[in-house]
Amino acid sequence: MSDPRFIKCVTVGDGATGKTCLLISYTSNTFPTDYVPTVFDIISANVIVDGNSINLGWVPELRHHAPGVPIFLVGTKLDLRDDKEYLLEHPGAVPISTSHGVELMKLVGAFAYTECSAKTQQNLADGRTRSIIQNNVKAVFDVAIKVVLELPKNKNKKNKKSQKGCSIL
Repeated sequence: MSDPRFIKCVTVGDGATGKTCLLISYTSNTFPTDYVPTVFDIISANVIVDGNSINLGWVPELRHHAPGVPIFLVGTKLDLRDDKEYLLEHPGAVPISTSHGVELMKLVGAFAYTECSAKTQQNLADGRTRSIIQNNVKAVFDVAIKVVLELPKNKNKKNKKSQKGCSIL
């Protein structure tokens, strides 16, 4: 049996978008009922995708501090996309369609895109190079881990500063 490998997984994105819930759901198979604020940065850059303004302030920061690390774009809170009650209670909320997510994936240079719900464990797939078959949040991390494990080993030997990991956005 080979030695265990350690992979760093970093989640990056705007506040209250489901990053922490995704991690909690994956690691403990539970969904937190209260909002838990986490560390954030207020660097900002807005991009228009199909008429929707999207904040991409984290992209230049990520590219600067983790060059060459593959990005896996994840659309969270999938359960709210068709939740009529939620959409009525939040008139400014505009669900992002799968096609918008795929367009954003291309814009930021991510290797794949998927959508999921940490609350219901639901996920769908529409990745450029990968497809997710399992119907749970674990599948999101399985794909990210597989991509990191498939990275060429000699890439890290050439540049000691490069890190093996995957950013889930």
